[in-house]
Amino acid sequence: PAHLSNMVSKHLKPLYQLVVNNFRIVVVAPVTAVVLLRNAAPLGPDELLSRLHGLRQVHVFLAVFLPFAIATLYLMRRPRSVYLVDYACCRPKSNCRVSIASFIESARLSPYIDDGTFHFMTRMLQRSGLGDQTYLHPSLHHIPPHCCLSESRDEAEQIIFATVDDLLAKTGISPAAIDILVTNCSGFTPTPSFTDIIVNKYKLRGDIRNVNMSGMGCSAGVISLDVARSLLQAAPRGAHALVVSMEVTSFIYYTGPDRTMLLPGALFRMGAAAVLLSTSRAKSRLRLTHIVRTLNAAKDRAYLCASLKEDEHGETGIYLSKDLVPVAGETLKANIAALGSVVLPPSEKLLFALSFIARKALGRRIKLYVPDFHMAFEHFCVHSGGRAVIDAVQTSLCLSDENVEPSRMTLHRFGNTSSSSLWYELAYIEAKGRMRKGDRVWMVGFGSGFKCNSAVWECIRSPSDVTTLGAPWADSIHQYPVKI
Repeated sequence: PAHLSNMVSKHLKPLYQLVVNNFRIVVVAPVTAVVLLRNAAPLGPDELLSRLHGLRQVHVFLAVFLPFAIATLYLMRRPRSVYLVDYACCRPKSNCRVSIASFIESARLSPYIDDGTFHFMTRMLQRSGLGDQTYLHPSLHHIPPHCCLSESRDEAEQIIFATVDDLLAKTGISPAAIDILVTNCSGFTPTPSFTDIIVNKYKLRGDIRNVNMSGMGCSAGVISLDVARSLLQAAPRGAHALVVSMEVTSFIYYTGPDRTMLLPGALFRMGAAAVLLSTSRAKSRLRLTHIVRTLNAAKDRAYLCASLKEDEHGETGIYLSKDLVPVAGETLKANIAALGSVVLPPSEKLLFALSFIARKALGRRIKLYVPDFHMAFEHFCVHSGGRAVIDAVQTSLCLSDENVEPSRMTLHRFGNTSSSSLWYELAYIEAKGRMRKGDRVWMVGFGSGFKCNSAVWECIRSPSDVTTLGAPWADSIHQYPVKI
């Protein structure tokens, strides 16, 4: 019976998708044509011509002018499309590299870590999915770590300048041509701000529109895209926006003994991404088609599940509550529901609606249909926040190992680089030569609050050279994928 069911599903589902997704062509158009022919056949050609000649000129004018006017009005009022010109990801200097063994040894020598906590950290790191080539700022290589404002500023400047330099070299754009600047970093908020630092370094124009965001968590990269998109749609056509997403680990690095605050310090690593957006399609590579944002901060459980706080010894770090995983699942479901309504084909929406109605009518014994997101996307960039996060998303969306390979390999090679991780994953897909014109990419990030934000891209031009200056995977892509 199971074999027969699989055979029926294999042959009937493609037919069902063909009919439902092309309903107007397969059903409506033929039926309409048959009805028109049946009504026109008794009249004959002479009668039809005489009726056409009898139409008043005003009727003909309205029949031609009104559709044209409505189409013109729609095109004028439609928001401008926003495109990705190019992007760059930071690959820190080799002296920043830290292996799992050296990280564990540093923890062993820390005065705050007792034997029980040390064994907990060791098990946690061994299961983390991180490799031996991730990066931490040199200030964190000291025993104990040397965390201070000047070191955090140095880390920020290192990753920002290296990434923006790389992007400017790849695109050939002049800093004076940048009209909008958006930056985001969750924990570190220096004064002057990150936008001021970039404006000063690259001597950007005095009238540049700039926004600096903080405290938004790992999903802030998608929020920055949304802000930049809104500003671009209000700017003159052809304007350029620079988006810089980063995390400064030395400022939020936790050196205390509280186990609930040790996990972020073990997973977070140096990283940044710089993205150049424009409303001009010329020389662009991807088109931004959708952004869907979900925020559950109105619920106390979600609001408090991830926060920056001090422990009982006054040490600052990121606290993760036991509610984090269920809250992330709830927020992801809400985001998927909103996103699915705009990206899924009618066949998947219909199956989900029917299963939802059946579940309401017959009770919880009816399982909700999980839409096949492979019909909406060719590539998936799931925030590499940790193995548990990637596993949960893969299971809930029925994704294959290849679908989440960019996320797992990014976690292994670079660790959790917060809001910039999605761009390292996109770079992995391109470095593997998997991106093709017409492919659709889903980026989904999670962050404190609690937030789940999605961005959808369509490839309009395949990358011509994946080994361009500063490509983050240039020295290691041949080693991946690795078994974790």
